[in-house]
Amino acid sequence: MTRVLAFCCALLTCAAVFAADPDEFSYCTVCHGVDGNGNPAIKAPKIAGLAPWYVEAQLNAFRAGWRGTDPADAPGHEMRPVATALPNEAALARAVAYVANFPSIPPPVTIEGDAARGATLYAACAACHGAAGEGNEPLGAPALAGQNDWYLATQIRNYRDGRRGTHPDDARGATMRPFVAALVDDAAIADLVAYVRFVTLQGNLPTKEIDP
Repeated sequence: MTRVLAFCCALLTCAAVFAADPDEFSYCTVCHGVDGNGNPAIKAPKIAGLAPWYVEAQLNAFRAGWRGTDPADAPGHEMRPVATALPNEAALARAVAYVANFPSIPPPVTIEGDAARGATLYAACAACHGAAGEGNEPLGAPALAGQNDWYLATQIRNYRDGRRGTHPDDARGATMRPFVAALVDDAAIADLVAYVRFVTLQGNLPTKEIDP
């Protein structure tokens, strides 16, 4: 049932891309939520708070087939027709501007982990994504702070398992894969996500000592 709902989202989206009304991109809320803060029931991530340059980059990645083509990436398959239905660069720019208007709110906690252990694991991430998970546009590294914990975990697994970052033209995606390879199991991913959530988002430093 979840996949059927998501597929309907994709169909609705493709039809609505060509609408001529002022709310031509309001269909984004069908899947991503009325305020753009995500809908985990259909695996639609939070898009509120994403940097415009990153929204543009990912829409282009879906359009070019860098994302959403792996058979195991069902949500990506549902997003790709949305991006490819944008008729031109002007429509792409309007879609990016529309997403930029969503107010970002703190996402709910859905994954528990050891933030203290995650602090050690995040050290390698900070070089690109920033010490506070704020992102780095010149490096093409998006902000991690403020994103759904379940979505961060999903994308880490996608990189680790070869569902993302393997296209020969996706140089930035390819740089992620060696880093996530160090996250050997789902517990490590949960710990990393916990650090991103509790430390970079809320400033709650872990009190547990990290074992050497």
